[in-house]
Parts: sequence; structure tokens; C-alpha cells
Amino acid sequence: MINLALFGAGRIGKIHANNVAVLANVNLKYIIDVDHASAETLAKRYQAKSVDTTTALHDHSINGVIIASPTNTHANLIVQAALANKAIFCEKPIDLSIERVKECLQIIQQQDALCVIGFNRRFDPQFTQLKQAINQGKVGQIQQICITSRDPSPPPIEYITHSGGIFRDMMIHDLDMARWLLDEEPCEVYANASCIIDPALGDQGDVDSAMVILKTPSGKLCQISNSRATTYGYDQRIEVLGNRGMLQANNNTATNLCFSGDTGVIHEKPLHFFLERYADAYRLELAHFVHALQEKNISSTPNAYDGLQALKLANAALISLKKNVAVKL
Repeated sequence: MINLALFGAGRIGKIHANNVAVLANVNLKYIIDVDHASAETLAKRYQAKSVDTTTALHDHSINGVIIASPTNTHANLIVQAALANKAIFCEKPIDLSIERVKECLQIIQQQDALCVIGFNRRFDPQFTQLKQAINQGKVGQIQQICITSRDPSPPPIEYITHSGGIFRDMMIHDLDMARWLLDEEPCEVYANASCIIDPALGDQGDVDSAMVILKTPSGKLCQISNSRATTYGYDQRIEVLGNRGMLQANNNTATNLCFSGDTGVIHEKPLHFFLERYADAYRLELAHFVHALQEKNISSTPNAYDGLQALKLANAALISLKKNVAVKL
């Protein structure tokens, strides 16, 4: 039996708790949150206990931790868990500071700890098939990748104040996807952005519409498009162009129904938000973490190094936007 402790009883924590509950031979033993009432409620639902950090990490029966607490707690919890010889699953980002992420990575390596970072889109079934098709040479040599990621509505202002901004909060998923699909580290980043949807985001120093172009040493290009709001749902698409053809991963809809009539052909809108769109991805990434824990596979990815590289790209995009120049890496 694998025993896990969950840090964070909020929206993401609840998703992970539910996904742990359906895994065979896995037990959610503890839930830890500064909001004790939320921790108690969630713990009761899954026959777990609400405890403090020290109790959870000092319990030798705990094999691993799931860190789904606020971003500013991630790095400290990773370090404490690694030093306590626990396997680690942590939501992105590790931290907003490159230096702090490097410190975490060093300790993880020193402790030979398993640390999986929650870049869940790598586990989305449609994107997994896309990656497999690329690896099989379906499009030949990659020339261009276009990644579209648009939210249905802006987040609350209180979220923006500590999120790290659109590049480190929202686009960091797309930057990880770009690295994963290109299979080559970008060497140049150029970003442009505007605040044209919600002026309140601009008042917080953030933007709501952003585009980034990545270039690799071999000349591959990747264009990423982000928007904080659409009128039609959660827009998640990827297009890969190569010298043998093109692959497209399109939006998921609730059904495959399509109406054709004298006014046109009508498809359903994309699923409303990430909770619906990436439900399978959240389930599969946690199963992946548990399997890596069981197999003692500390090299399992996406890992802390992937978290570091994605944050470097996000920071480079922010610098590019401020200076209006392409940033070399």
C-alpha cells in the first residue's frame, strides 16, 4: 500500500484527492492546509486525517506527497519532503525565482528524490497521441509548431496579485509543451502582449493577451498564443508542421454531434474550462507519479529540471516584452 499526504485542500487539491481515491493500493492518509476547516472537510470525504506539516513528513509510513498548495509554498515543501525521503508530486511552478528553483533541484538531486512536476498536458490523451505521431515520423522534420491556449474568462484579481503573471502562470504550460514537442531547447524568445480584455489586470501589472515565438538552434519555430478570455469556451489546440505534412490536435467537445442545415454546419463549443478539458490528464499524471514511486524511477519526467527550463522561458518572455527585443538563451 502506498500512503500519500496531500498539501492543499483547494480546487486542485480536491481533483488530486479524488484521483488518488480511484487508484488501486494507494491510500490518502493525510491532508494539510492552513484552512483547517477545508482540510477537515476534504479529509472526512476520503477517510483521511487533517494534520500539520511536521506530522505528515515525520510519519515513516508516508511514501510520497502531493503539493497542491499556493505557489509560494511549493519550494519549501519540496525541500522538506526531499529531506524527509518522500517522493514528490508538485503543481507548477516550483517557485517564481530561478535561484530558488535551482536550490530545490540541487537538494532533489542530492537526496536522489523522485520529483514529478504537474505539467498535466503531457498526459492528455490527444496530446500524447500527437507526440507519438511526431516520434513515429508522421510529419517528418518539424518546421513549425503553433500552440493555442485561451481561457474562457479572466481569473479573479486576487489570484493575479500572486500568480506571477500570464507567462509564469498560464503560458508556462505551453512553454513546457513546446519543449516536449520540439525535443530541442529553444535558444531565442520573443514576446509581445497587450491588456485589452480587462483593464483591472493591467492595473496589477499583468497582460491578458500574449504571443511568444520560440526558436531552436536548428531553426524550428514555435508560436504560442494566449488569451485570458474567449466567447466560446476553453480553446486548446496544437498544430505541428513538418516536411512530410501536418498534424493537428483540436478542441475537445462534450459530444461529437454536428448539425448541418441551410444556415451552415454547426459544431459544439469546446469544453468550458480546464477542469473538464484536462480531467483525463490529471488522472493519468497522478497514476504516472504513483507508478514511478512504485518502480523507484527517480528519472521520471516531467521533473524539476523541466520546471526550471519552463520558468526560464517564461522569464525570458517577460524580459522580451519589457525590452521589446528577442532574448537569447
